[in-house]
Amino acid sequence: MNAVVRAGSLGDDTDTVVVPARIHGRILFVPVPRRVVLASGIAGLAATAMPAATPAAATELADMGSPFEHFAQLRRVMIQTDNLIGPRHVLPALQQHLVSLATRRRSARGTDAIELLALETRYEELAGWFAQDIGDERTAHGHTAKALDASHITGDTDLTAYILGRKAQLAVDTGHPADALGLAAAARRTARPGSRLEVIAVLHEAHARAVLGEGSEAHRAYDTALALLGRAGSDGVWGSWLDAAYISTARARSLAALGEYEQAAAGFDSALAVLPSAYRRDRGVYLARAARAHAGTGNVTLAARIGGQAVGIAAETGSARSFGQLDRLDQALAPATGEDGVAEFRASLDRIVLHPA
Repeated sequence: MNAVVRAGSLGDDTDTVVVPARIHGRILFVPVPRRVVLASGIAGLAATAMPAATPAAATELADMGSPFEHFAQLRRVMIQTDNLIGPRHVLPALQQHLVSLATRRRSARGTDAIELLALETRYEELAGWFAQDIGDERTAHGHTAKALDASHITGDTDLTAYILGRKAQLAVDTGHPADALGLAAAARRTARPGSRLEVIAVLHEAHARAVLGEGSEAHRAYDTALALLGRAGSDGVWGSWLDAAYISTARARSLAALGEYEQAAAGFDSALAVLPSAYRRDRGVYLARAARAHAGTGNVTLAARIGGQAVGIAAETGSARSFGQLDRLDQALAPATGEDGVAEFRASLDRIVLHPA
């Protein structure tokens, strides 16, 4: 069903969700009354409301034996689910479990309370990431700030370093790369020397420098990250996914920010060739970034074809990262509407965003 909504305004209902909407020719994430989204035919975009905790649920938690492993397993399952379908449907469940976890933690004492607070901190950080990926910047900042505060209370400097890195990532992705540099530097100071957390901090610095147009400094930072990774040991959960291929893909994103589209496109094409099928949300993000890079090289037909694949996954997952790149692709392809596949791509993108009058 076409998603075009001819509402007189976005309204001022208190029950709102953040969704992609076409505003003055650009795709922006804006709060929209849920009734408007439901009327649009994209019901999936209306799925991000957190149900209120019930007295019965609180009673069940009070009777629970050792809840730590239960909540830890739930978090692992939600991460896996996010990889498959994106955060729009997962975030409400995570927020509900976060309420339950906080309730349990407040009634605990001693070591149990400390362990539950550490887990609650990870929940807050993950909720911030999910909120960021659906374009809800306010909620993302709120959860991430709570996570940072709680990490100081637990005294877990690894966790603090990781969350400072996340704040750097959030800053650059929301248009504040200069702030990201300071946060990345703080993350590196906090990280244990020689750890994967130090590598992660340098990666955030590298991309912030690329967005600021500091190409030489960005490439130098990526080279530093690779060198540090070669000497880094295993940090358990911290950066277990970090390898040379991940750094290469991150560099491709920075290359695109620097306008070095040929190398960026090659980097994303390589990443897509080896990305596991379980990472469907990330496949959509990589496809959108690859399409924008190919458009930058002048290959608009290929860009439109790849962009069309990304549109389908963006509609499923609601990832703001995908929509952001698809918006840039749409702007880049606008002058080439007569080329093969371009008009079809732009029409398919229009069908999955709101069009408030």
